[in-house]
Amino acid sequence: MTSRLLILSLALLLAACDIPGMGPDPRIAQREADAKAIGGACRHAQRGIEDCYRLNEKASKTAVFEGWKDMDQYMRENKIEGQPPVVGKAEREEIIEDKKSSDAGKDKADDKVAAKK
Repeated sequence: MTSRLLILSLALLLAACDIPGMGPDPRIAQREADAKAIGGACRHAQRGIEDCYRLNEKASKTAVFEGWKDMDQYMRENKIEGQPPVVGKAEREEIIEDKKSSDAGKDKADDKVAAKK
């Protein structure tokens, strides 16, 4: 009788206790929250969900979509206009300019080689 009482009391004590390492991993919750924030930011930056997926391949697609959808609903309810992405355009322009300058450098080098012959 006492052993049953001891087991029952031990079970009740452990049921209300948080044992370290037995709960959900906080890093998973953090990644989920980050993915939701990415989705919300993509919606506010007027990016399509497909572009958001492509730009953030490591993020959970379901969490990104959930954040995107929540932000979309919030923006519609509060009549908020999105902000067009500025960083994406600047990066593309830099890449194009770098490519043009490297192509021009190749042409000059080819001209120098041709002049030596």
